[in-house]
Amino acid sequence: MSNRTVRVNELVQRELSAILRQRYQSETVAMTVTEVRVSPDLRDARVFVSVVGDEEMATQKLRWIRSKATDIRQEIGRRITLKFLPKFEYRLDESTERSTRMQRLIDEMGPAVTPEPAGDDQPADQT
Repeated sequence: MSNRTVRVNELVQRELSAILRQRYQSETVAMTVTEVRVSPDLRDARVFVSVVGDEEMATQKLRWIRSKATDIRQEIGRRITLKFLPKFEYRLDESTERSTRMQRLIDEMGPAVTPEPAGDDQPADQT
């Protein structure tokens, strides 16, 4: 990924988060824009959103943000000057849920068994 694409990703993520925080504060309390991946030609972008709550809440919030996609895109167009304004595709970011589940499984396994250190009954190395 080029340096320019990385900078555009970060800029779009920052502006998108600011728009959601300023204009739609009450609806986006449980939402976080975790990542934006803009295609190299700047035509398309995937926006990954993390939602606090159960699966039904996540589905509801994702449906809501998709319904506001046109308004959000227009506002980003006013704030950012790019050759092409990407079309946003909103997706649920499940990485935090996966990592939490993995951590819970690791915790359930219990502490790892460590080998006991060699005692005095071992013969000394004679050289």
